[in-house]
Amino acid sequence: MPENPLTSRRGLLFGAAAVSVGAALTACTSNEPKKQETAATNVPSADDQPGTPVTIGFAGPQADHGWLNAINQNAKDRAATYSDVTLEITEGSNDTAAQIGQVQTLINKKVDVLVILPADGKALTQVGLQAMKAGIPVINLDRIFASPQAYRCWIGGDNYGMGLNAGNYIGEQLKDKSDAKVIELAGLDNLELTRQRTQGFDDALKNFPNIQKVARQAAEFTVESGQAKMAQLLQAQKQFDAVWNHDDDQGVGALRAIAQAGRDDFLMVGGAGAKSAMDAIKADNGVLKATVLYPPTMAASAIDLARTLGQKKGIGGLAELEIPASITLYSAVVTKANVDQYLPTGFN
Repeated sequence: MPENPLTSRRGLLFGAAAVSVGAALTACTSNEPKKQETAATNVPSADDQPGTPVTIGFAGPQADHGWLNAINQNAKDRAATYSDVTLEITEGSNDTAAQIGQVQTLINKKVDVLVILPADGKALTQVGLQAMKAGIPVINLDRIFASPQAYRCWIGGDNYGMGLNAGNYIGEQLKDKSDAKVIELAGLDNLELTRQRTQGFDDALKNFPNIQKVARQAAEFTVESGQAKMAQLLQAQKQFDAVWNHDDDQGVGALRAIAQAGRDDFLMVGGAGAKSAMDAIKADNGVLKATVLYPPTMAASAIDLARTLGQKKGIGGLAELEIPASITLYSAVVTKANVDQYLPTGFN
């Protein structure tokens, strides 16, 4: 049975294990000249054992989307696995002034570390700087602040990689078909992440000269917009071979439109990793054949990083004494072949 990535931290233990093995091997080779110790032999690595108590403040936007709700739940669930972590979590707001106020409240409470997923990265940059100047390190989650001085570590998804991997997957499925046609159901065009997902997709298609993108519509990351925009695409495009849908929430609506039109002559690739999408991929009785992850487990990893930072430790498996300055997560492609492995990470 595959390991649940929401609860396993086995990877954090690798560094400590490697150090122990290395020390044992050194002790057994007494005929060799004694080597000077390096930083790699003395890195205190984070692990599951209780350590210095850490109070983590968590501030995110309002959970008005399946993915954002999963972000909050991942943070709560991960913090609950640690007896040495106290989580101070705000209600969440899409109003930047309200979220700034919530972060300032956490600063005034003198939490040890802050995890912030800003509703607007640029608008919340100043409060990130305020926290850092107050001596409270910030883990900037996903939507990035305008200045690297506003955070100690950024962790987030790879929007360009989502489009790239979606395009490469579709390309591999259609590589033997001449004059293949694809369409794109994008997200909100005023968001940089949408532009990045489209750019990645377009760059991947350059690897497949037999494929042409014939249409694109921007939706709004909602079921209703996905249904309406997909209906328009189906009406305008009587024949195509694949569709790249940026978001599984709007994909629910897109699939409704496809069913209403009675179409099953193409394949669909979704985005983000909703449980409903993974269930459909596993059932394999419709057009949805894959989804490209934008994993909400990043919130659990942000809690891990905050705890590690608060305890002044490094990450097992890395030689450095400090946690990295940035971590970009991989956009894995979930298909019928590997869906069981990723189902535990699917969100409602």
